[in-house]
Amino acid sequence: MADKDIRRLVEAIVDYLEWEKTLKANGAHRPVTRDSLILIDFLRFAARNEMVWEEMFTLHTLKEFSHVSTFNHASRSFIALSGFLYSNGKIPKPLTIPRRLIDLPDPFDSYLRQQSHKASLNTLRQIKGFLASFYDYLEKHSILLAKLKIEDLDQFLAGLKVARSTRSIYRSHLRGFLTYLHRERRILKKDLAPLLVGPRLFCKQKPPKFLRPQEVQQLFASLSLSTPYDIRTYAIVLLAYTLGLRPVEISTITLDDIFFRKRELTLSHRKGRNPVTLPLPEQTIKALAAYLTKARPKSPSRSIFVNFPFPYAPMQSASVIQCISKAMKQAGLPFSAYALRHTYAQNLLHMGHSVYAIKEMLGHDNIHSTQKYLHIHADLMRKVLFHETL
Repeated sequence: MADKDIRRLVEAIVDYLEWEKTLKANGAHRPVTRDSLILIDFLRFAARNEMVWEEMFTLHTLKEFSHVSTFNHASRSFIALSGFLYSNGKIPKPLTIPRRLIDLPDPFDSYLRQQSHKASLNTLRQIKGFLASFYDYLEKHSILLAKLKIEDLDQFLAGLKVARSTRSIYRSHLRGFLTYLHRERRILKKDLAPLLVGPRLFCKQKPPKFLRPQEVQQLFASLSLSTPYDIRTYAIVLLAYTLGLRPVEISTITLDDIFFRKRELTLSHRKGRNPVTLPLPEQTIKALAAYLTKARPKSPSRSIFVNFPFPYAPMQSASVIQCISKAMKQAGLPFSAYALRHTYAQNLLHMGHSVYAIKEMLGHDNIHSTQKYLHIHADLMRKVLFHETL
């Protein structure tokens, strides 16, 4: 019985590698050679253990194989193979690695529940991950919350290997939690939040970076529509440019959010929890229709934008940022993904919209956030000072 199942595994691996070759021929960046070596290694593993088909694609087998394999991150190729087999009806479900659940005790958990009414889902995940690290630190050093000292907080923050901007965000999260412990829970006798300060920054706020008209033309002229990846990139770039959407907003759009007849897009999971319905420009509608009909793989996910390698999981905001940044680089433009959002804001200002109208279109909670995007009306300044024709 095991020999029959091993032959079945050989056929599955051959079919999968052939499929991978077709993806690479269409412009996909797939490590076919590395995948083939890893899967041959798994074939040896299955043969040595005389595994039957039903035992091969389980989480237990994945863990055992990852432990004995000489390849780093061998589980990725194994999971991709399981996704291929699932889509072809060869196994009942694809393999996924469950995320580690973070269960925090009170008062950490009660503070997070309180923040759930104020913060966005992504911000809440960030706060929870940070507080989990803080909780682990307290447990490791046997420090009670009621006995916290500013020296403990400084030592904890000093041990975090993150960028200065990220450290500033974490410090803000910690100040909020400390204030909660002092004012609402009365666990801390003294509010340590005011003592938790970072190095003072003396630089002025930088004006937003946005694309000039000729740079916009340069970007779109460089975009190709020859592969599914290119078609997806084109649709993502248009959403960012014509609607000013954040990468995280683009990643959360579902098939239920677009109404082609009405030419509308509903954003249900917008930052700040301000759902909105936006009109879709004709060019953006056509790009989305082309992606959905010609490029999007069949996936059980309702998310519009999915990753092309199996198991076709929904794209995360980091993948959207990478997609836009790659398009900028190919066009020879030194801009980040958020430059398209800044460009959208500048275009609205140039068309005569008030800063309050732009605030609503950008989905900001307060006017101060919008002002960061609109330090200067650069088009009008260039026209007045340099007599530049725009």
